[in-house]
Amino acid sequence: MTISDPQAAQPLFRMDGVSKRYGGVRALENAELTVEAGRIHAILGENGAGKSTLIKIMAGVVAPDEGRMLLEGRPVSFRSPAEASAAGVTCVFQELSLIPDLSVADNISISNPPRRFGLIDRPAQRRIAEEALARAGADDVHPRALVKDLPLSRRQLVEIAKALAWKPRILILDEGTSALTAADVAKVFSVLKRLRSEGLALLYISHRMHEIAELADQCTVFRNGRNVLSFAAGTRSDGEIVEMMIGREYSSAFPAKPDRRVDARPPALECRNLGWTDSLRDISFTVGKGEVVGLGGLDGQGQRELLLALFGVLRGTTGSVLVDGKPVPLESPAAASTEEVGMALIPEDRKTEGLMLPMTVRENLSFAVLDRISSGGVIDRDKETRLIDEMVKLLAIKSDGINVPVGALSGGNQQKVVIAKWLMRQPRIILLNDPTRGIDVGTKHELYQLLRRLADAGAAILFYSTDYDELIGCCDRVLVLYDGSIVRELAGDGITQHALIASALNVESKTMETAA
Repeated sequence: MTISDPQAAQPLFRMDGVSKRYGGVRALENAELTVEAGRIHAILGENGAGKSTLIKIMAGVVAPDEGRMLLEGRPVSFRSPAEASAAGVTCVFQELSLIPDLSVADNISISNPPRRFGLIDRPAQRRIAEEALARAGADDVHPRALVKDLPLSRRQLVEIAKALAWKPRILILDEGTSALTAADVAKVFSVLKRLRSEGLALLYISHRMHEIAELADQCTVFRNGRNVLSFAAGTRSDGEIVEMMIGREYSSAFPAKPDRRVDARPPALECRNLGWTDSLRDISFTVGKGEVVGLGGLDGQGQRELLLALFGVLRGTTGSVLVDGKPVPLESPAAASTEEVGMALIPEDRKTEGLMLPMTVRENLSFAVLDRISSGGVIDRDKETRLIDEMVKLLAIKSDGINVPVGALSGGNQQKVVIAKWLMRQPRIILLNDPTRGIDVGTKHELYQLLRRLADAGAAILFYSTDYDELIGCCDRVLVLYDGSIVRELAGDGITQHALIASALNVESKTMETAA
């Protein structure tokens, strides 16, 4: 008989019966969680399931109303994130906390800078930043670089480095890879696995099931603020996990594609020899009415610039764009979104590019159509309310009413507001820039269904995604970009993960066929 050591079996962190209310809403109810050292514990659930409240309590952002937390068997409570970090619990939140106008080094040590003779010790600060960046797999980021000059993926890595600078015992990542390129995700995975081997406990929140499958040792599912089940990773199928998360039977995530010939669709959007600096090179393609065309390739190959150029954001573009066979100027977003052109762009970052967070759901939705619901500077409130109610019903936006701040909504519902805002203009051409980043699987499912319904109604959709499964499941065709050029077009059954990856690496067709 083997007698186990009770001290050795004690979890690093435990949460017992923790509840949190906001007004009359229970965000978390009687939550239980056990976190062990040297393991990666995935927290799963839809947006609004209680995950964010759970980690905010652990990280000292908010205090629980009931229950207790134990760290190495001792009761703890944190009045601030600084207290939590000092105790060894550090969180990388989904929304970046970096200050754009400060350097990377300043951001990493902003809450506890090294000092000498009462002043910030700059050499020591740089050393701390270099060490943290290396641990985060971002040693190519210079500590003196300004955060505002970094691309979004690098800012996310700096955020992770900032957390690692505290040398935590428990590291929480809330969608910590949502803004990363595929190459950066691989780096972060390598870092997380190394940290696990060093004995850190990692709490990992992600809506990407393949990430959970690769990383997690243990999983806990939350729904409506309550624990549903904890289980060892690999003991439940993706379908079973999704059903636990959404509380209903899960069908295929992607709607069926229509059985019709691509070349039979009249082009709604045609791009001829489009160029911009070194980012876009001689881009030519069409998107037919009722067609969903994906943009693939490794991140940073010109996909985002292509969408911005089409929507009139970029200056100095070359080439031409035709809508319904007629040339249109790429002058401005205002020109692109007119009734004559009929374009809409769903941006990459809903928080900074798509919404005004302190303003209400009503105000955010109305701004996109002020020219259509007002006369002589006076808004027709009846017409406004009717249009908004239609969008809220169409997209199943969940909120406590249209007069609450949009910043109070879950991430998935915020993204629905961004999409609804543009759908109110009844666009004929819809450009989407990684629209499902950081939203839950249930909301993703709804958006996939919506895209296909819009296409079936005649809309032309150009859809960039960093998720290969989305490109395979949603798109009729995929244009793969490499170094600012379209290197391959995939269609129908030819849209496979192998073809997408090989094309993204610009492997020639002959080499691909030999490898296959």
